[in-house]
Amino acid sequence: MKKSLILAALVLISAGCFAQKNPQVKKAKGYMMAETPDFGAARAAIEEAISADPSIEAYYWAGMIGYQELTQENYNQMMGKGANQAKAGAAVEESYNYWLKADELASSVVLDKKGREVLADPKTHNNIAKKMLEYYKQQELVKYGIFLNEQKDYDGAYQAFQKHIAIPELKMMQDPKLQKEMPRDTTYTQYKYYAAIFAVQAERHQDAIALLEELKDGDYEAISTNQFLYQEYVALKDTAKFVATLQHAIDRFPSEPWFLQNLINYYIYSGQEQTAVDYLSQAIAREPNVAQYHLIKGNLNENLGHYDEAMADFDNALKVDPKLADAVAGKGRVYYNQAVKLNEAAALISDNKEYKKALDEMNEVFKKSLPFFEEAHRMDPENRQYMQVLKGLYYRFHMDAQYDAISEEMNKL
Repeated sequence: MKKSLILAALVLISAGCFAQKNPQVKKAKGYMMAETPDFGAARAAIEEAISADPSIEAYYWAGMIGYQELTQENYNQMMGKGANQAKAGAAVEESYNYWLKADELASSVVLDKKGREVLADPKTHNNIAKKMLEYYKQQELVKYGIFLNEQKDYDGAYQAFQKHIAIPELKMMQDPKLQKEMPRDTTYTQYKYYAAIFAVQAERHQDAIALLEELKDGDYEAISTNQFLYQEYVALKDTAKFVATLQHAIDRFPSEPWFLQNLINYYIYSGQEQTAVDYLSQAIAREPNVAQYHLIKGNLNENLGHYDEAMADFDNALKVDPKLADAVAGKGRVYYNQAVKLNEAAALISDNKEYKKALDEMNEVFKKSLPFFEEAHRMDPENRQYMQVLKGLYYRFHMDAQYDAISEEMNKL
């Protein structure tokens, strides 16, 4: 069978919905169904038809032009001739959009001869629904979206995927028989997720948020979904929403520190360190065996000047993870920073005797920090921060051999 006969047969399956009234429609069909179709001429003719009479018939056949061009590209691919993905995808979107308009008119309610409310054109309505189901099952819009993503056209990829996932929600597709053929399964969820990611990449923040909000309580890519949702609210500077998103995610993923860390960072940078500590206490009560929670809480308590609490936090972190060098260094830092404050206070003393006494007290506290930083260095010998503190302490206490050794280590890094 010739290719032209195959294409013509596909067109004839959907014919007979209405009597042809607009001569430009007939002209467009002629170009479309020719042995060598001229889709450009068909489109020009159908545009004239729509301009003269924006009818159900004109919009329906406008959609059929794209459908037939897609059919030709799929035939070329089947015959090993290669398909033009850009042309095929654009044809799918074109027909989709025209058919939405055609169905809007076809499914409008009118009165029949007996005064009953009926659809304006039920045959066209049903035929378009079948074509949309075909697009959905063949994943034509998904194919186009993947192609556009590869071209880095993220806005186009989003729109193609969004059209695909919208098909089951269209009013024309609500017949129970059609719904059975469009289950909202894992694949459907995956495509909704990809649509959200394309929206993120296209900086369509509101569209991305709408999809991510639908997905945030699901199981597919649950952590990254909530991370993207938080970041979209940050992009919109919606503080209330991004804080609520983080709080929701912390409750749902208690062992995932990313959300807690971002929430704590927000509280810290907004001057709410005590709130951060309180939130960490709740997290620790729920998950006491997460060493990082104790460590971060210790750092915050230290910043607040709650030194005893900070030391207890670092001890708790080491109970969970004895190899956590940062917790050991944290204990040393508590003493070190207290000594720095004593040094600042000593500078204000005018009496020499009292000044010397204050310096002695300060040095004793500096000495208390030394073994902790040495231990942290043994546990993490390439941590330059620990080495820098040790170098300063060795210099302060005239520990020349140790000073030279740590300096040499630092030079080798």
